[in-house]
Amino acid sequence: MPTYAYACKQCGHRFDAVQSFSDAALTECPACGGELRKQYGSIGVTFNGSGFYRTDSRGSNGTSTGAASGTSGASSTSSSSESTKTASAPAS
Repeated sequence: MPTYAYACKQCGHRFDAVQSFSDAALTECPACGGELRKQYGSIGVTFNGSGFYRTDSRGSNGTSTGAASGTSGASSTSSSSESTKTASAPAS
């Protein structure tokens, strides 16, 4: 169940209330009986695992390491060997 933050418009009293999505919003301040307003804040989101940040696949000196370099190294090796095969094929 989510927690909602409320603040009173008259006395400034602030509090949190745990409510279901289907519950109606609170309208009366428990301290003074004044009108409440719901407060909205930032949501804390955490991304776990690799690949979410630009620096995850980079070494300390700025060069690629890990799986990213293995993939790029394999593609450059295969493309250079293919060009060698293509160049030697017409000669035979």
